[in-house]
Amino acid sequence: MDHVAVFVDAGYLFAQGSKEVLGVKIKGRSGIRLDPQAATRKLKTFAEGLSGLRLLRIYWYDGSNSGPTRQHITLAEQPNVKIRLGYVNKAGQQKGVDSLIVTDMITLARNRAMVECVLLSGDEDLRVGVQLAQEYGVRVHLLGIKPARGSQSMFLLQEADLTHEWARSDIEDFLYKVPDKEPEQALDSLEQVAKLVADSIPANEVADIVRYISETGYRPREIDGSLLAKARESMGFDLSYSQRLEIRNLFSTALEERQRELQTRHTS
Repeated sequence: MDHVAVFVDAGYLFAQGSKEVLGVKIKGRSGIRLDPQAATRKLKTFAEGLSGLRLLRIYWYDGSNSGPTRQHITLAEQPNVKIRLGYVNKAGQQKGVDSLIVTDMITLARNRAMVECVLLSGDEDLRVGVQLAQEYGVRVHLLGIKPARGSQSMFLLQEADLTHEWARSDIEDFLYKVPDKEPEQALDSLEQVAKLVADSIPANEVADIVRYISETGYRPREIDGSLLAKARESMGFDLSYSQRLEIRNLFSTALEERQRELQTRHTS
């Protein structure tokens, strides 16, 4: 069965997407947030809709100077998603990403694994990948973010079979601004998550866990993992070191309070 593949240059997506969502292109990604599930769902729907073919997979290309981030891991856990990482140099520039995209485009085209593809990028260096994929019979859809004519290489635009442009309304479901008052919201959310996890502990285990934390200074591994995972889910991003310390302390306090409530209930 014929398939369509998607190639995403994350550097382009964040740089141009932040400009469209925030009104200004930001350096770095601290002011913008990605919803991995919504992003991959949007890309899948778009690719299958315009091609009439089943998705082969989404290839997500990004740079990293310290291995995969939590966001990369979350993306990799989505169905039919493959993460490809280059690296980031001291100047903050992505290196090795373009060659990964070109290599994958050529390999999939040569092996007849795809007959159409969607390329979300604007880099002129990808032109050779487009050309060689086309020589194997692949139709290349170039996807840009408004204004595509100003954010994508003119030579790349000319090389593609068809060009498409996403506006703010197309990307705001999965790429959005971090709230201005995030630190205050974070504290409230961490408190709620800590209490939720503390309340989920079986009543007959509360005293033993409180004693264990008091004696060791640590939370049982399974509980600690659940606590941090629920916090990430609630916040929508990886917790900083200080936030991890904060939610652990909040959990201990909430669990001790629950123990007192249980003791009071038992003696009354």
